[in-house]
Amino acid sequence: MDTLTRLEATIAQRRKADPDTSYVAQLTQRGLPVMARKLGEEAVETCIAALAGSREELVGEAADVLFHLMVLLAEKDVPLADVMTELDRREGVSGIDEKNSRSE
Repeated sequence: MDTLTRLEATIAQRRKADPDTSYVAQLTQRGLPVMARKLGEEAVETCIAALAGSREELVGEAADVLFHLMVLLAEKDVPLADVMTELDRREGVSGIDEKNSRSE
């Protein structure tokens, strides 16, 4: 978690940076639709790497997914702690039971 906590702080800082020098600032400037699309692209690339790529490709793409997810969460003012709380809530609950509880 320390790495993700540091990443969250770095993203918060870089959202306000000069878009000419910060990728996070560029994404922030371009807006939520671009951030969401980029996260989707990275998720697809992760799936492709899982099916056809090397372990190293999968690790790299997984890191890209986490990074872009955290940029999107920052844009929506959702702290990583909220996501972790939700995961904690789901711990020990069958995935099937948890999914069924959302459709009720």
